[in-house]
Amino acid sequence: MRADSAENLPLQIQPADALAQIEALQLELDTLRKEINFLNRRDETLHFHMHRLDEELRLAARLQQDFLPKNLPQVGPIHFHTLYRPAGYVSGDLYDVSRLDEAHIGFYIADAVGHGMPAALLTMFIKHALVTKQILPEGYRLLSPGEALSLLNTALVEQNLSHATFATALYGTINVNTLVCRFAGAGHPPPLILRADGSILNIHGEGPLLGIFAGEKYGDSQVQLLSGDRLFVYTDGIEVAFCDDLVGDTQQWRREIQRRSNLPTDQILRELADSLDRENGSLSPSDDVSIIVAEVK
Repeated sequence: MRADSAENLPLQIQPADALAQIEALQLELDTLRKEINFLNRRDETLHFHMHRLDEELRLAARLQQDFLPKNLPQVGPIHFHTLYRPAGYVSGDLYDVSRLDEAHIGFYIADAVGHGMPAALLTMFIKHALVTKQILPEGYRLLSPGEALSLLNTALVEQNLSHATFATALYGTINVNTLVCRFAGAGHPPPLILRADGSILNIHGEGPLLGIFAGEKYGDSQVQLLSGDRLFVYTDGIEVAFCDDLVGDTQQWRREIQRRSNLPTDQILRELADSLDRENGSLSPSDDVSIIVAEVK
């Protein structure tokens, strides 16, 4: 036989080599099975913990909703309406409306820095730390909005929280007899009034953020409400929601309500909510949205 013919013969595998290869493959298969089983168990564990976390967040969301007023006071000519849209399960926004006495209604809105559970927990503290009435031996005294925010700021600063935690807020009162609205803001967007003729009155009133420095003072602003007025108090999430990122126009939402000025307040808020749902990214909104409307009938 020629040498070149021998080179073309197939390689003969010895039984011992074949057995070794089979054992190596079997070992590799066993290792892969173990890894797959481990990954399956890890996936089941992650699924269990994610499901439990989801349930806990849903419970937290329901609990936070329970802290919102269930029945808005409608006293004399003043009627309240609200829109509340968390960006996630829980919100860094919180609001309340309550009757202070026979002649006054108090309202506040707060926006804690950030989102999610830390911001939600801060709003819970703010809700319980806000003092609106001073009890005296002879009766009581309603605190001015500026006084209320000063005390709230002191309470927040005294917590000496480990992280840089602050919030914006606005607190106001309406005298249902005189229709005088007094309010004070803490780094919060000032309210606006949608007049009966469709014009918008911008109100000015600013103050320092809550929770930064002790001893801050907050001044009161005052506006006379008229029949047909609608006072909008809101968090800046509504400005972001209707803001075109390319233009940076934070006034767009004002135009949205102005062109709906002939509609009932409930319908205006419903259409704003519908617009939020239609906006790109509405399934993952960038910020919480809250609005309080005090309407003078």
